[in-house]
Amino acid sequence: MAQEDSHTTQQQSPHTQASGQGGDTVQKVKDKLSIIEVVTPYVKLTRAGKYMKGLSPFTKEKTPSFFVNAERGSYYCFSTGQGGDMFTFVQKMEGVDFMGSLKLLAEKAGVEITTDRVSAKDRGRTDRLREAMSQATQFYSSALAAKKEDVNSGVAASGAAAHTYAIDRGLTEETIASWSLGFAPDTWRALLEDLQGKGFTNAELTAAGLIKEADGRPGTWYDRFRNRLMFPIRDIAGRTVAFTGRALSKDDQAKYLNSPETELFHKSEVLFGMDRAKDAIRTRGFAILVEGQFDLLLLHQIGFQNTIALSGTALSHQHLSSIKRYAENLMLCLDADKAGLAASAKNAEAALRAGMRVKAVRLPAGKDPADLASAPGGAKDFAKRVADAQTIVEFFLSVLTASEKDQLRLVMAAEKTVMPLIAAIQSPLEREHFVGVTARALGLTSEAVRAAVPQDPNGRASTGGLNHGASHTGISSGAGNTADPFGRNKTTPANVLSSVTATSVRRGDFLLALAETYADNPLAETLKSEYSRIIGAVPSEPISERALFEAGLAYGEPPTDSEIADLIRVFARAVLTERLKVATDELRRAELQGDSEAIKTSAAVCKEINAKLSALH
Repeated sequence: MAQEDSHTTQQQSPHTQASGQGGDTVQKVKDKLSIIEVVTPYVKLTRAGKYMKGLSPFTKEKTPSFFVNAERGSYYCFSTGQGGDMFTFVQKMEGVDFMGSLKLLAEKAGVEITTDRVSAKDRGRTDRLREAMSQATQFYSSALAAKKEDVNSGVAASGAAAHTYAIDRGLTEETIASWSLGFAPDTWRALLEDLQGKGFTNAELTAAGLIKEADGRPGTWYDRFRNRLMFPIRDIAGRTVAFTGRALSKDDQAKYLNSPETELFHKSEVLFGMDRAKDAIRTRGFAILVEGQFDLLLLHQIGFQNTIALSGTALSHQHLSSIKRYAENLMLCLDADKAGLAASAKNAEAALRAGMRVKAVRLPAGKDPADLASAPGGAKDFAKRVADAQTIVEFFLSVLTASEKDQLRLVMAAEKTVMPLIAAIQSPLEREHFVGVTARALGLTSEAVRAAVPQDPNGRASTGGLNHGASHTGISSGAGNTADPFGRNKTTPANVLSSVTATSVRRGDFLLALAETYADNPLAETLKSEYSRIIGAVPSEPISERALFEAGLAYGEPPTDSEIADLIRVFARAVLTERLKVATDELRRAELQGDSEAIKTSAAVCKEINAKLSALH
């Protein structure tokens, strides 16, 4: 089982945030939709007592650990230790922030997100740009399919040539259709005139990156993409935000042409194919990163649906954040030429600094992923290469040792390429491991390699990602200090009875969760009252989703009076046992210090606790 989830207080703040940007939109969405409606497109649910259950959408598993409570409108995944409401679920599944989940669910529920006048105006402009991109996608797709409609037209002839090119590259009809590939006709104003006829202005089409104004000829506009095979680039929600056009004429200087940066498209944020790959990345636990659209489409065709591609830029912080929503592991599959290896090193360093684990797929010289995927037996060959993928440090050591026979030049090349990668690794233990790997590969001492690892401005190698702060339970680990989860730190013998540690906290949470689960039953007040008597007060913080689901799964029906008595007795014994340990430790410290007053006080506390424990038997 995964570690404890955080309390639901962490899930409340985005809803509060929405109140200033959508009034009661959140509640309206919840009134219109049930969490079952939201979850079922992603998870096949079956009845499990008062809950619904299914296989976790966040990890691979054979036994269902994902539960949904329709009455409370919440879910919890025991495999990954995460839970929440419908908004949290959409955030996790779609990789959006809270406002993104609110918009998606509001659209599903048919609820309008209320905003002020300025925001409404901006939203109207954004919606127009989105509609323009949608219409452009349909236009290009229709132009590619025109070969089937009118073989006598020029557009149809060009569309047929574009279609033939796509098929010759190994794409299937199904891939062409499902990815909405298209064709930009070899004319100056085909798209412009089509969209003008649908009511779009030149200003809107320019803002969407679809048309350009002629240099030196103000007021003259023409299509940005001409005579190109078109690949729609979509955001995480599957909406077209840009295009990549592959030139069909050998005379065209730019083989690939991308949309410019627009209000909808920021190339440092969007990864081609992420909308289609995110579920596979989540379930397989890693993403495969390639350079081009054909690489991606052909790998998806042979079963590697966890493949994503860059769109004419290096891997950015935003790209990495997007990938890390679904997996912590990245596999680079870039060209094996000099430029491809340089890009791999740069992208790998960025990913390592973001705390990811990085491997690389070894490709044959002169081949790219598309070549392998489209060759006979491509699926089996590529699967083996993925299975044999090396960690990025070992990958570059292999590449360098194979290409550089002079030992001194090999060491210099490794210092330039491999050492920055080691420095970027966030785990100190992993970093030290790869220092040893590199030393053995180069025939050097670990001390020499360690000394060559680049230093940060503070004179240290890249610091590790270990968290030395409080544990996930929220309990302090300070020396000589005992803490409970409610923030009451006690350090003196007189206050030791208020000390509670994690074991009894779990049992206490279970009691309170049981009380909340059966809130309309008289037993709820009994549980709260007894909790208060044993601990001192009922905490104000909401109970964790994990505890609530555990309570509901443990008792299909309200527990009997005898079962309640047993639960309370077990809880009281756990609390007293832990308090006795603390009191005993205090007594030993007092004896070592020779503090007679502290010895007397601690001894009295131990005696009192022992008496209470005896009364429980």
